[in-house]
Amino acid sequence: MPRKKKTLILTQQVKEGIKMIKVQLDARTMITLSNMNRFAFWQQRYPLAKVIG
Repeated sequence: MPRKKKTLILTQQVKEGIKMIKVQLDARTMITLSNMNRFAFWQQRYPLAKVIG
């Protein structure tokens, strides 16, 4: 008897009421942050990181 296939989650769930900040770490990598305090952490690891929007 076949089993039910799992559904794939291809995007992150959007949190209600929280503005997400997009950050480009390098030429390929983009992440989303919930506050600017976390940006300082990522900027130590990736000095060329910049806020996209």
